Amino acid sequence: MTPGRVAQAMGGVFAVIGTPAQPPKPRGKSPGWEAGKKRHRKNRCPIVKKVVTPPRKERSVAV
Repeated sequence: MTPGRVAQAMGGVFAVIGTPAQPPKPRGKSPGWEAGKKRHRKNRCPIVKKVVTPPRKERSVAV
């Protein structure tokens, strides 16, 4: 048989014996939260502000 005829016959073979591939995963909108699952707020960290210090002035030297 030619390769094309073999490829045509593979559909019937897989229909009889099944395929080794996994079934496709569902697509689209996610299922969301499970019923009865508790929801928690996100943990917040305290704000850390950096303090900018002005540069020091050099002393003027009297001549």
